[in-house]
Amino acid sequence: IDDGTLKFHDVVPGGVISLSIWHYDGWIELVLAAVEGDLSKLSCLGITEDSFYRTANSRYLEGEKWKRWTSQRAFVALYIASHRGHYDAVRYLLEQGTNFLDSTPLGRTPLHVAVAMGRLDCMKLLLEHGAPIQEKDAKGETPISIARCVNRELTERRLFLLYWLAKGTGKKRIKDLILRQVFQRMCSSLGSRKTSSLPW
Repeated sequence: IDDGTLKFHDVVPGGVISLSIWHYDGWIELVLAAVEGDLSKLSCLGITEDSFYRTANSRYLEGEKWKRWTSQRAFVALYIASHRGHYDAVRYLLEQGTNFLDSTPLGRTPLHVAVAMGRLDCMKLLLEHGAPIQEKDAKGETPISIARCVNRELTERRLFLLYWLAKGTGKKRIKDLILRQVFQRMCSSLGSRKTSSLPW
């Protein structure tokens, strides 16, 4: 968040970073459940408004404050699950109405991080639910430009194709295209490989 880079802090590839996660309000449990992609734990950790989960602080929250608290937790879980490539967890969180338009303090959305990590299944889910492909982070980077920066050529090509398909049809969001048909066409152009072996 301070705009420092891993290189500045002398973190080398393959290094292990120990993070200090929020120690209050059950954040450690939530982050660990999202890292593991554990749906049974996630569903019990205060990510929906109708959750019975309470912490020392949250038991005093009501109305709009309670909604913000659960919404923030759901977004953090979605962001981490997208980063880790936990397809089932991402699907579950999206089905629960998690706000995929929310972003980190640096403006990164779950789509940004799914693209950066090459999590094609999660990327597809986010796009199907309406994640905007042109969304810029705090540095002006879109998911397409991030794919280019981290040398994810296949991801970049697919995002670029979807962007131009949406632009050519006048649709503002990729969701407005019939995605399943678009993905089937793109997949069939890759050859006669079985669907299960395709990256989507």
